Amino acid sequence: MGSRRERYREIAEVLSVNGLGFVVSALGLSGRFPFRRMPRREDGRAYTRPELVRRALEQLGPAFVKLGQILSTRPDLLPPPYVRELKALQDRVEPIPAAQVMAAIAEELGSTAVFDRLESQPLASASIGQAHAAVLDGQDVVVKVRRPGVVETVNEDLEILENLAEMATRRWDFARDNDATGLVREFAQTLRQELDYLAEARNAERFAANFAGHPDVHIPVVHWETTTSRVLTLERIRGIKIDDVDALAAAGIDRAELARRAGAVLCTMVFEHGFFHADPHPGNFFVEEDGALGVIDFGMVGTLDEDLKERLGDILVAIVAGDTSHATDALLRLNQSSGPVNRAALKQDVSVLIERFSGHTLADFPVSALINDILGTLRRHRLHLPNDLAMLFKMLLMAEGLGKALDPDFQLASVLAPFTRRLVLQRYSPEALRRRLGRIAQELRQAGTDAPRLVQGLLDLIERGGPQLTLDPAETERQRSRDQQTANRLVAGMLTAAFINVAGGVVATTTGRAAVLRGPVATASAGAAGLLGGYLLRTARRRRR
Repeated sequence: MGSRRERYREIAEVLSVNGLGFVVSALGLSGRFPFRRMPRREDGRAYTRPELVRRALEQLGPAFVKLGQILSTRPDLLPPPYVRELKALQDRVEPIPAAQVMAAIAEELGSTAVFDRLESQPLASASIGQAHAAVLDGQDVVVKVRRPGVVETVNEDLEILENLAEMATRRWDFARDNDATGLVREFAQTLRQELDYLAEARNAERFAANFAGHPDVHIPVVHWETTTSRVLTLERIRGIKIDDVDALAAAGIDRAELARRAGAVLCTMVFEHGFFHADPHPGNFFVEEDGALGVIDFGMVGTLDEDLKERLGDILVAIVAGDTSHATDALLRLNQSSGPVNRAALKQDVSVLIERFSGHTLADFPVSALINDILGTLRRHRLHLPNDLAMLFKMLLMAEGLGKALDPDFQLASVLAPFTRRLVLQRYSPEALRRRLGRIAQELRQAGTDAPRLVQGLLDLIERGGPQLTLDPAETERQRSRDQQTANRLVAGMLTAAFINVAGGVVATTTGRAAVLRGPVATASAGAAGLLGGYLLRTARRRRR
């Protein structure tokens, strides 16, 4: 218990020393520690606020460093100066002594002798673990070893972070409006996955399976016989780092073509596989001798399921079409925050955003500018993206930056165009329509389940003598008209679903002599569904206006 108190003291002191006393006050820890002067840079200049935040996180150790690194991937939460500064976070840890590395490997694998050779000097060292070169069965491999005691340290800090987030939410409007407790829980889940090397190994295997038919993409093989939750053994990837422009030029590699190819690989991960590398910095990509693109480090990944793809498509369609109301609703459907939202103000900002990008098509959108404008709008209105979508936006920004470093004329939109076109077209596929109708049916079932309880509650309220209502006859008539339109749309939607179901069933099951009816029946059903669908679209536009 004493160590826990000391850790709270250390956190408060580090924050105070780095000029973040207002955070200490918000956490309810103020008044317990002496005031210290804010540090200054070696050149005598005062640190900026983002620099002070980075320094504090570095001084607080592995869990806080990882918190900062993950926050650097969330430009929907932090302004650009903080995102840029947190990207510079370094683990700044001493390498694990060789004796401890060997002891950890022996404890997990039985002996270090399973390797033909194991280098004692690390290739890289970080707060979670470090990597060593080795040879296994005659093959070059990389062995990642988790730092001893790091799980216990990180878990204790995560508990403290969860407690601090809860205290901040009760004391600080900013923390409450931005759902600090939910963000910390999300961060804790991400970090605990990074602590488990089995999870990273499974990620690597999934990428390898996804790119099995792509000889120009090389994912390292996992050596499962020497892999555990604490030790990960992967095939060693060798080649030219993708941002080493001098080496690329010496090897005669076309940088413009490489930029397009790397962008296409990342887009394939997202839009075809729905499973993507969420940290595509240059150190994780190599150009191998045969020209293949080698990819490493699978601790941070994102997924894009069909529902998220559909919602992303909604935003793209609305922006390209200049539909402010639809774009506003699409952003609100993505929001993960529980705080209040001023829809009118949000709609005004979305209108400005759409006006700024009017005239662009999916093939020539300035991707980084559009994403940054969307993220700025989200920040101003304290809207939070789903974590996977936030990682996707960050990945796309990094991908365009990487492409431009290779080729100043690179435009990610030209690589994205065929993928986004398919994404938009998928919104109108029978499968997408079936999912939408399924959601509508589920909402109707839930409404039917809730109706008796709500009606009973209303009757109880009336029996108690309230509330007193005054009805405006003109407004009542307008509401009756709106209700009639809603009922008409509901019936049309149900009939549309029925006709689609009939058409699909006829095409799938009609055989033998009755097969001659397949074409006419399917055509008639599809035509009826199209007419009713057109009615739904027309009335939806009328309602938005």
